[in-house]
Amino acid sequence: MVTPFDAEGQVDYEQAKRLAVALLDSGSDGLVVTGTTGEGPALSMDEKARLYGEVKDAIGDRGAVIAGTSDNNTTASIELSKEAERVGADALLLTVPAYNKPPQEGLYRHFKALAECTNLPGMLYNVPSRTSLNMTNETTVRLSGIDNIIGIKEASSDPVQIARVIRDTPDDFRVWSGNDDETFGIMSMGGFGVVSVAAHLVGNQIKQMMGYTLEGDVEAAGAEHLRLLDIFKGLFIVSNPIPVKYGLNRSGFRVGEPRLPLVPPDEKTAAQLDALLDRYDIDIPVPTG
Repeated sequence: MVTPFDAEGQVDYEQAKRLAVALLDSGSDGLVVTGTTGEGPALSMDEKARLYGEVKDAIGDRGAVIAGTSDNNTTASIELSKEAERVGADALLLTVPAYNKPPQEGLYRHFKALAECTNLPGMLYNVPSRTSLNMTNETTVRLSGIDNIIGIKEASSDPVQIARVIRDTPDDFRVWSGNDDETFGIMSMGGFGVVSVAAHLVGNQIKQMMGYTLEGDVEAAGAEHLRLLDIFKGLFIVSNPIPVKYGLNRSGFRVGEPRLPLVPPDEKTAAQLDALLDRYDIDIPVPTG
């Protein structure tokens, strides 16, 4: 879920609550709050904690709030994870640390410490394109033995690695696609779903594709995947969440500009996004008044 900002660049908590409800109304089952798409690195600890509480108050039991509490500082990540539990978050998103480049044993100990600091379930997140570090399938399998590490958002784009995670972890360990354009393939191998960016704009359509996959209608699911492929890829023509925020603002659902160091799309990029978005029915409900 993106983080809405007002005209002064401050977090717009009321609009965040409206967005949370709209995302559930347009196909999502839960919300990752202050992840990459939510510009977590540009938010303060206080802003993050307040967002978890405000969004949970807005959606209640309709969906899960997964709090993006981890970074490359284990101690600070533990503190924020405890605060997320206190304000009502349902789960934690535990991201491979960027910049430090720990060995696999360091990753294991980092995530074990985070898992053990609360009673919340944890979803691992492997995204080498952002962290410059891949968590191997062996490390993921090892971490799956920790009781409250219940799954992984896999964005390595390595189909063999992802297949081995699905094959070698317990049956109740869930594997979510971390990239919209890989959801069809991962679910076809037994993956559980997707942590989606494009669901801000075409959530019901993604859910329909997933439904076809679960029903075993591979032809219909494949056709939907191919139809949606351009928007899946186009929302990453510049750094996420710049394009998806542009798309939401364009739809009439105001979420403001990104915070520095991110900036709105330039004129050429905006024109490319306009041409792309004109091809799709945007299905997020836009608040009136």
